[in-house]
Amino acid sequence: MEIDDIRAKSDDELGDELVSLKKEAFNLRFQQASGQLENTARMREVRRDIAKVNTIINERRRGAIAST
Repeated sequence: MEIDDIRAKSDDELGDELVSLKKEAFNLRFQQASGQLENTARMREVRRDIAKVNTIINERRRGAIAST
């Protein structure tokens, strides 16, 4: 997921994306524990995507607080 794509999304879309990524991370952990995970690199990608979304959300929060 590109950072520009994340920045283009609204706050509601970012929230939905974060929930979706956390569900995917949970499912990947479950697959790994049961020995069914084929693409182990996907876990790293999902973790990083979660961090990117959280970063953008926090930047927007800090910007909103600073402008008030």
